Amino acid sequence: MKYLKYVLFLCILSFGLSSKAQVEAELLGRWSVDTLVGSAAFNNVYNEIWGYAKDGIEYAIIGSTEGTHFINVTDPKNPTEVVFVEGAVKGPQIIHRDYHDHQGYLYAVADEGSNSTLQIIDMAGLPNSVNVVYDSKEYIRRSHNIFIDPSSNLLYSLISGGDDIGYTPMRIFDISNPEQPVPIQNFNSIGGFEFSQVHDAFVQNDTAYLNCGPGGFCMADFSDPANPILIASMGPEDYMQSGYNHSGWLSKTGEVYYMADETHGTDLKVVEMEDLPDIEVVEFFNAGSEHPEEIPHNLIVKGDSLYVSYYYDGMQVFDITNPRAPERVLYYDTYLEDNVGSYHGAWGVYPFLPSGNILISDMQSGLFVLAPNAMISNTEDLNEDQFIISPNPSSGNIQIRLNGNLDLTGEIILNDIKGKTVYQGYSKYLNSLGTADLNLDVPSGVYFLSLKTKTGKYLTEKCIIK
Repeated sequence: MKYLKYVLFLCILSFGLSSKAQVEAELLGRWSVDTLVGSAAFNNVYNEIWGYAKDGIEYAIIGSTEGTHFINVTDPKNPTEVVFVEGAVKGPQIIHRDYHDHQGYLYAVADEGSNSTLQIIDMAGLPNSVNVVYDSKEYIRRSHNIFIDPSSNLLYSLISGGDDIGYTPMRIFDISNPEQPVPIQNFNSIGGFEFSQVHDAFVQNDTAYLNCGPGGFCMADFSDPANPILIASMGPEDYMQSGYNHSGWLSKTGEVYYMADETHGTDLKVVEMEDLPDIEVVEFFNAGSEHPEEIPHNLIVKGDSLYVSYYYDGMQVFDITNPRAPERVLYYDTYLEDNVGSYHGAWGVYPFLPSGNILISDMQSGLFVLAPNAMISNTEDLNEDQFIISPNPSSGNIQIRLNGNLDLTGEIILNDIKGKTVYQGYSKYLNSLGTADLNLDVPSGVYFLSLKTKTGKYLTEKCIIK
């Protein structure tokens, strides 16, 4: 049945990709440095891209073999480097750097070099300066990727090791004090699901979606980070076109998870998440590349759009208004050479700047700043953390806590994973106190709790009832 579904989907996809125009994005600006050396492995000067906004100024943060570059992109046609932080190790041995920000700090890691470090960078002084407040290899000498869950102040360090604590597929740190990480626990299995590495993760409200490289994929509840609970798993034998399970991102409603295998010639996957613990790859889609060895790298969901960085094929944006039938609507090729078969081209994409401008890092060519397009949805999504549900998961007794001043009607709606409303109530205290307490008498499962604003929009967060 899975094979038949895949064949049918390819037929539908051929029609679907032509039903909407596929527009080339407008290039606004570029930035690179001619004097930087490439890595010995892939001749890539650049790697990860991140973004940050402060006091009305937008920044691109891009890694290179030398360190971390802060680029002012407020005028996107004139990107200008304002600050540079040298890496503890630099030069041809560096391939990977990775970044996440939290509470005004940037967390920076590298995956190569015996003297690489975790750098925690206070960005309060931008645009004039930054302050490296932590620079140590005690806990993290190498980390392939990091992900921060702001709801619980947890940093997930993936394929990680330090001088004082050894290698592990994944380690979690408490960063409640953002300048002093505290190791909590390391993992090579969860609930009987074993893995030799966790390459990347998407974490939201203590629920982690873990891409386990050659070991497949799993989803786990980290409400107690020392004792996680396995929710669902999928080994490489459980889905077609399995390869190196690299990265992914959850749809804004939580219905599906988009997943990439970093293996030449493989498609992106749509993973059905509605009938937990049963999960299944239900659809396949790609960039329609002319390269038979096309390969996706990193992907991010914003609203009803999926942004993907492809080696060789640059940025690809898919409309996921129908989350199970992505349609390619926007693209920009940053790599125009014919050299394929290794790793060249777009490394990462960042779409969350307030302006809507899109940041792309190309391994060989540096930073690209692209204009948003009317075909891209920029609706509010789950990653804005406009309110927090705690505890989450819970037994049904929860507190809603606003993250900032929101102009709400007080209406509260709880929908199940199929969209059925199972609770509808009202709290007159949300705007005045910033909190509301609820006792939700509903069966165990995954739900979506929405707050209605006075403009008629709904702010939504996932809510898990145990």
